[in-house]
Amino acid sequence: MALRSFGDGALFAESFGEGSPKVLALHGWGRRGADFKASLDGVPALALDLPGFGSSPAPEAVIGADGYAELVSDVLNTFSEPPVVVGHSFGGRVAVCLAVRSPDDVGPLILTGVPLLRRVAPSKPALGYRVVRAFHKAGIISDSRMEAEKRKRGSADYRAATGVMRDILVKVVNEDYPEQLKALRSEVRMLWGAADTEVPVDVANRALKMINESGGKASLETLDDVGHHVPLQAPDALRTMIQAAMR
Repeated sequence: MALRSFGDGALFAESFGEGSPKVLALHGWGRRGADFKASLDGVPALALDLPGFGSSPAPEAVIGADGYAELVSDVLNTFSEPPVVVGHSFGGRVAVCLAVRSPDDVGPLILTGVPLLRRVAPSKPALGYRVVRAFHKAGIISDSRMEAEKRKRGSADYRAATGVMRDILVKVVNEDYPEQLKALRSEVRMLWGAADTEVPVDVANRALKMINESGGKASLETLDDVGHHVPLQAPDALRTMIQAAMR
């Protein structure tokens, strides 16, 4: 496993196997390309550190999954043929957008634990938070008090993110991708942990139906006793699916 750079250091990737790469892997939020080590060992592949994670510097502006797809699209020039693109969680959002942006340059998709469709409609923040936010905008409440309020109410990912990455996280978690799913030309293979509580299998089933009813080709395999982090919890199953997609 060796680290490669792209775009004059704008992107870094773990390189696996020998010869021309055949697989492009995109990790989840707060993770890095090394998550795919057990799945890709010996497979000719690149596992990116997406911008803002691992060795890759953060984007300069607030962007969503499609903006990430634009940032990584030049890496497709590294491949002599359309690669299998593996996307876990946030990386799967980017993978879907990449396949829609560059349909002739992306091969089969393998998606695992990806929040492709919203489970519920976004709700308004709690009244107490809205009051604090209004007082902060009016200059009555300090920045440090506002930050403490955000950290108290935010997810673990939100609390860990800072600067532009926090704003990107807020943008991304409010996205879903029905139009992109309907437009996919790549074959889609989904591998899901049956015990995934972050992105339940119901999300995968809804996406499966949407893709197939729109004329695409999608399939779903679930893994008993596996949660959200399939690349770490079930690397052999992911490796088997990757090898099947490469044929």
